[in-house]
Parts: sequence; C-alpha cells; structure tokens
Amino acid sequence: MKEHFKLNNDVKIPSLGFGTWQSPDGEIAINSIKTAIASGYRHIDAAAIYNNEKSIGLGIKNCGIEREELFVTSKLWNTERGYNTALKAFNKSLKDLNLEYLDLYLIHWPASSNQFKNWEKINSDSWRAMEELYKEGRIRAIGVSNFHQHHLEPLMENAEILPAVNQIEYHPGFTQNDCVKFCKENNILVEAWSPLGTGRVLENEILKSIAVKYNKSVAQLCIRWALQNAILPLPKSITPSRIQENFDVFDFEISESDMTTINRMDSFGFSGLNPDSVDF
Repeated sequence: MKEHFKLNNDVKIPSLGFGTWQSPDGEIAINSIKTAIASGYRHIDAAAIYNNEKSIGLGIKNCGIEREELFVTSKLWNTERGYNTALKAFNKSLKDLNLEYLDLYLIHWPASSNQFKNWEKINSDSWRAMEELYKEGRIRAIGVSNFHQHHLEPLMENAEILPAVNQIEYHPGFTQNDCVKFCKENNILVEAWSPLGTGRVLENEILKSIAVKYNKSVAQLCIRWALQNAILPLPKSITPSRIQENFDVFDFEISESDMTTINRMDSFGFSGLNPDSVDF
C-alpha cells in the first residue's frame, strides 16, 4: 500500500489523514495532534469552522516533527465565500494555525442553487482567491469539499487551476459512486470524511464478520477498504488507543471478494448532509 498519493500538480499527500472535526479546543485537541503524529500520521485535516485551529497549531508546534514533514489542510467556511472574504479567511486560519503556509486549502461546501441564484459566481470568486494564494506559494495545493459533479463542472470551466482534491462523505454503505467516478476521470483525488460513518457503521454485522477474518477492528477494515479503493481516508478520534489503531492498517490486504462485498453493501449510515439541501 502506497504511503502517499500524488496530486494532479505532483505534490505528494500522505495516504492516511487525521481528522480534527469535533476535537474540543484546548488540551484535548493539542494532545490528540501530538498522539496522532507520534503514532505515524503526517497528514492533519483541519478547518476554520471546527473552532480548534489554534490548538491544532500548538499540537503541531510541539509535536517534535519538522513542519516540512507534515501535510496540513484547512478549509474556507461558508460565511467567508467570495474573493476578498476568502483571502481574509485564509490569513486568519494561517495565523490561528501559526504556520507560514498550508499544504492544502479547500472550499468547505459549495454555494448551491437552493440558497443562491448566483451560486456559480460565488464559487468561482472563492476559487479565484485560492488560485492567487496558490500562485503566491502560500498554499501547495487547492481543492474543494462536498462538491458534486454539477458543482464541479462550472467551477472547472472557469478555473485556471483545476481542483486537486474533493473531500466527500464516503464509507461502507455510502460511496457516492458517480461523484467518485467523475473525480477519478478528472484526476481529482477523493478524500473520505467520516470514513467510519461517525461510528454508524461499526456495529454492522457484515463488516464485523469480515473484520474478524483479518484479525482487525471494523474501523481498521473501513479505513483499509477506502485505501484499496484509492480513496484517502480521514479518520478522527480523541482516544489515544483509537488514534493508534486507526493508523495500523498497512499490514493487511482485503481480498477482492471481500472488497466486492463491501462495495455492494446496501445504502446505510448516510449523515443526511446533502450540499444541495443544507441550510448553513
């Protein structure tokens, strides 16, 4: 299993990331980052809306690893969409994280037609700001999150730089196959947020029976399954033993038949967060 994926601009991204959503600000977030890095993670996925970027930054600063060895992502929140506001939001995240550059910056959710008549322009204006930051060398790669094909196509038509990443909800029982297919055809790496379905998939009997065969937990099975589908998973936890367990997925391989079984599982575990209907 590869330790890195290569983005469409040739930047290498560690193939397993550490999610920080719902990590409480303060010592818990700081210590979870330090534990993750000590466990082997080199890829940290953050966002302004998580309200913990100062703590994430402190964890990175005190982890004992050189900055250049880490891959750090943040995201532009919905209230900051647009050209000027995106530039300001980026600068705030960079300051909160106490970093000189970001490895990846994403539009967190697309502006969509259920809320905005000019949604395509809003997304393009945000993207134009990110392209400028990329050209200045302040971000090594730029991308999106929660974009479906119909959000991506107008953005790409007007873009000078194509998105390197699309981070979407992806786990057994919810695979968004059409979106994944479009991204792969356009050399956009898919990242999986909630690769464990925020815990919703962990008690599934099919997954439990398969995990036993490999002497692994259901969580490890789900993370490995994403990797073998060429998807970059972003598991999150604040429990040290789980943080370590979720990284221990490089010493086994799921068989082709078991991959097929998981890929074909009936729909379940969806968060309900559809970018065309969310009201935030």
